[in-house]
Amino acid sequence: MGRLFLVELEGKSYCCRHCKTDIALCDDVVSKSFQSRHGKAYLFSKVANVYAGKKEDRMMMTGMHTVVDIYCVKCGSYVGWRYVWGPDGNNYWVAQEVEAGDSDTDD
Repeated sequence: MGRLFLVELEGKSYCCRHCKTDIALCDDVVSKSFQSRHGKAYLFSKVANVYAGKKEDRMMMTGMHTVVDIYCVKCGSYVGWRYVWGPDGNNYWVAQEVEAGDSDTDD
């Protein structure tokens, strides 16, 4: 495997539950009331430090959607899924294996 380059996010962020790698900024949260088949999930407009699995059609509460599972680039843990096309035609990321943190140490 090659050298790992991580995007460092500035400000309050959500990180991988397992290795604490930054995944998304708190400002990028679209919804905290999202539900997944595994429980509570957050909907983000954009994320960093993830890679995508294979595309598949999945039945969601709002109907059939094309999604890909996403994984942390550092530890490979499952962190959620990404809509290939969301309900309104945009791309959104849904993360489950994240926790809130503060990546800005100057506060």
